[in-house]
Amino acid sequence: MKKAYLALADGTVFEGKSLGAQGTVFGEIVFTTGMTGYTEVLTDPAFSGQLVTMTYPLIGNSGVNHEDYQSEHATVSGVIMKECAKHPNNFRMEESLESFLEREHVVAITGIDTRALTKIIRTSGSMNAVLTTEEPFSFEAYSAKLASYVAPPQLEAVSCKEAYTVGEGEKHVAVLDFGLRRDILASLLAKGVRATVYPAATKAEAILADKPDGIMLVGGPGNPADYASYLPEIKALMESEKPFFAIDLGHQLAALAMGGKTEKLKFGHRGANQPVKDLAADRTFVTCQNHGYAVIGDSLDPAVATVTHINLNDQTVEGIRYVKLPAVSIQFHPDSKPGSKTDAYVFDEFINMMGGKDNA
Repeated sequence: MKKAYLALADGTVFEGKSLGAQGTVFGEIVFTTGMTGYTEVLTDPAFSGQLVTMTYPLIGNSGVNHEDYQSEHATVSGVIMKECAKHPNNFRMEESLESFLEREHVVAITGIDTRALTKIIRTSGSMNAVLTTEEPFSFEAYSAKLASYVAPPQLEAVSCKEAYTVGEGEKHVAVLDFGLRRDILASLLAKGVRATVYPAATKAEAILADKPDGIMLVGGPGNPADYASYLPEIKALMESEKPFFAIDLGHQLAALAMGGKTEKLKFGHRGANQPVKDLAADRTFVTCQNHGYAVIGDSLDPAVATVTHINLNDQTVEGIRYVKLPAVSIQFHPDSKPGSKTDAYVFDEFINMMGGKDNA
């Protein structure tokens, strides 16, 4: 089997075996802690442009099923695994993980100590890395680009190109797509609504002209501060008095639009085991998450917004309610298959908001 090399910006180099596509890819190296849900990870728009380390040592046991895709194709730039299952078996399996990586042209490496790699990322933080199958390998050949590499914008690749409508429910929800996961849309439609999904660049005026009963903002990859040009439109949607619900990157963008600030986390929250506390209900949920940035709670004007959920690992903001607007947002994924289903109540709250019920 052909060799592959993983080099981090701090000079650390891992040598392993190549899997999937051949070539060289740069990106931010991150890790995800889920024991299951690798297909969802590999197709999640929020992982777009990243090199993803799987901390669970054996990946691919149950193969790959297209029903689990979160977007039409793989979104990750590269995958790092301890071991990829050679003989996957599951009644839902359509192909092996190895076949999927080859067909989707994803560069991957196996046979390295992912526990040691994860400890480096936890200690030093997420950083630039390069994954390559090119030989002979020399760190010096990549060091300059590793030091200066900045990921290109990913939004255009993950947002839909034109609006489309699905579902036949009475209530009509406008969904602004900054990197829509399919399970979010499926969870919304399961509540009996009709949804129109709009490209991220759609103007607020055009969305409101379609007279939606509620608005959702979802996503997606990247640094929320890079999307400053979209904030006036997001603010206009929030101040339209339509019930508003934002998830993940949408949660961060809504906070920025209303005067808040965000910060980069040392190594992010990625996995299916993030504990989140609902402060009002005094309940804690195990959630699935995938993000590298968080809203700074102290940056929110108490007259504008209040924190409703926190992460119990690091006390970062996981939910916000806007005081004078029918608007709420969450950082976690209430739709995810890997992870708890008990946090899906947030969809019910949004539906109740559109029905005119008290959302206080």
